[in-house]
Amino acid sequence: MLLLPCVKAYTQLALAQQWCQRVQGSRPLFLACLGFTETALIPGISAAGATPSLRRYTALADGEVLLTGRSCRLPTSPEGYPSPVVISRAILSELGIPCRVFDCGLLEPLPGAEKVPSGGPARCLSTGQALSVEQVRSLWQEGYERGSQLEASYWVVGECVAGGTATALAVLLGLGWQANGMVNSSHPVCNHAQKLALAQRGLANLSPTATAPEVVAAVGDPVQPFIAGLAMAAAQRGPVLLAGGTQMLAVLALMRRWGEEEGIPWPPEHVVVGTTRWVAEDPSGNTVALAELLGNVCLLATQLSFAQSCYSSLQAYERGYVKEGVGAGGLAIASSLYAGWGQAELLAAVERSYEHLLLQAGSSGAIVRPSRSSC
Repeated sequence: MLLLPCVKAYTQLALAQQWCQRVQGSRPLFLACLGFTETALIPGISAAGATPSLRRYTALADGEVLLTGRSCRLPTSPEGYPSPVVISRAILSELGIPCRVFDCGLLEPLPGAEKVPSGGPARCLSTGQALSVEQVRSLWQEGYERGSQLEASYWVVGECVAGGTATALAVLLGLGWQANGMVNSSHPVCNHAQKLALAQRGLANLSPTATAPEVVAAVGDPVQPFIAGLAMAAAQRGPVLLAGGTQMLAVLALMRRWGEEEGIPWPPEHVVVGTTRWVAEDPSGNTVALAELLGNVCLLATQLSFAQSCYSSLQAYERGYVKEGVGAGGLAIASSLYAGWGQAELLAAVERSYEHLLLQAGSSGAIVRPSRSSC
């Protein structure tokens, strides 16, 4: 169901329409939650970074772009295709949407970000000891406290964790959801077998009666409990858009289980998941079926297309590369709801953002500028 020229609802159409009508014309606050898991260092697990070593800095560089509009190391896939932060930055800067960035566990300090004291990088999920239970509970609590103090018409919550779809699958399986074959990937064809093998190793010694914090401690990443707490508290104050694909569906599943176990009420009708068309319609994943499996989940997606982009590196998104991240899909949805942006406005803004970032990075000698075809 097409709700706006560039926004489509894939599940729970009535709820989607009500939620969009409630926030239409309002300016959101964007909350970017960044972290790291050593899962990202496994060869082939992710394309959110040109090499396993460079994936150490993917979230850090994306955060720099969000905060400053420049980075000497603009993240790319192994093929050289740009991070979706070019989409996020375009919308934030051109529409004046305020942004807060949370460091939930980066490997280096990020100037301008709000450091989450209990945060820290996670070990590989295959260890079954990615985080401590105490750390998970502290991350959730700190997220909840921040969410309780937020002031805005509504909130768009994004994430950046290289390897995050692998931790998402593992957490979903640990919570009892049969999600194998459903999550997405930054690769054009999802590496389901590799993800599943890692998840099974990490979950091998987990008790069938494990609590939500215990599941995340075994196989999760530091961003998941922080966003869960943040969104549960924010939802009690107003509408929340979880900006991401299957990673945010895993967070939503975590929110539900955590609320049930801890007796913490929050209004689920205030929370929707918003992503890109490249994720929602990815033939190598099954995002819509996963949303339907979880039940009563409102899944939205921007219909933004790069098919007519002047940049071949952006056109690659149409072939299944990169797809989503750093809140790109949710912010694109917000641009349509807030400013009435459609395809033309979105594409033009993203190309301007990309051009600017290429010039900034090129001036440092960090990257080679791709050619721009005639339009």
